[in-house]
Amino acid sequence: MLKDNIELNGKTVLVTGATGFIGSNLCSRILADYGQAAVVGIDNMNDYYDVHIKEERLKALTGHRNFTFIKGNIADKRLIDSLFEEYRPQVVVNLAAQAGVRYSITNPDAYIESNLLGFYNILEACRHSYDEGRDGVLHLVYASSSSVYGSNRKVPYSTDDKVDNPVSLYAATKKSNELMAHAYSKLYDIPSTGLRFFTVYGPAGRPDMAYFGFTDKLRAGKVIRIFNYGNCKRDFTYIDDIVEGVVRVMKHAPERKTGEDGLPVPPYKVYNIGNSNPENLLDFVTILQEELVAAGVLPENYDFEAHKELVPMQPGDVPVTYADTAPLEEDFGFRPSTPLREGLRNFAKWYKEYFD
Repeated sequence: MLKDNIELNGKTVLVTGATGFIGSNLCSRILADYGQAAVVGIDNMNDYYDVHIKEERLKALTGHRNFTFIKGNIADKRLIDSLFEEYRPQVVVNLAAQAGVRYSITNPDAYIESNLLGFYNILEACRHSYDEGRDGVLHLVYASSSSVYGSNRKVPYSTDDKVDNPVSLYAATKKSNELMAHAYSKLYDIPSTGLRFFTVYGPAGRPDMAYFGFTDKLRAGKVIRIFNYGNCKRDFTYIDDIVEGVVRVMKHAPERKTGEDGLPVPPYKVYNIGNSNPENLLDFVTILQEELVAAGVLPENYDFEAHKELVPMQPGDVPVTYADTAPLEEDFGFRPSTPLREGLRNFAKWYKEYFD
């Protein structure tokens, strides 16, 4: 197992996408566990989904004395440069991105701006953090996605697999992030770690995700559409497991080394963070429905069969996601393990409280 080489206490941590699902939970975790760490969060608070949920997440953070929030877009290079100059972050966690596979089919501009241009600005700011002999950024951690595996038929998905055939623009931008980070790690000796997240869910999650959207529709008496006639499997990963993995990775930056050519060996790693236990979509829906009834979101006599429709696969989707997390377990002694029922139960309880 790798030893920590970064002590978060006393450090300034920049989290982009700070009001997002993963970003807000990560900020909360750092503030709770590392009392001497300063967290700077940035988010553009866009309306891709209900801004009220982002505002609620932000409200839980703003009362903390060690938290600073900047409303802005990482695609704004001048803003990012000034933020790095003012706060001098030593650890950067880039979670800001335009999410969603299907949205990328109809709104590609948003993905180019945030996922490519925005990430480039972060990389450039990290590069210049070493100017004038400064220590600069000790570790850049950034979000990739299980979507990079595309229609890969080999399971479980390994970070050693070739991933050159994306089936959505979203996936292409995430693979591009990994390539860009590798180039900057090689050229400028920036320690960077990419994390391929697998279907993250939990309380106060993203309303565009299936479990949240299904709940909204069932509560409204609408029909839910289950794609590929239910013959899909997803590696659902609970939010607390994702955050635990991110924090552990943050504390160990890939080691800087010099190669035989006298140039830096890229201090660069990529890991999967998933539950390593893909669930059939129909089983997932059954568990969700049971927990929604138990939480009082739906009545006990709810007619589920009348409210679901099996339909073909849609563009950009893949039939299965399945994470090989052996490298994460070997290097950090951790693998996600929250059972799906427990995670959906926590979501259902939150949903009942929030919308009532």
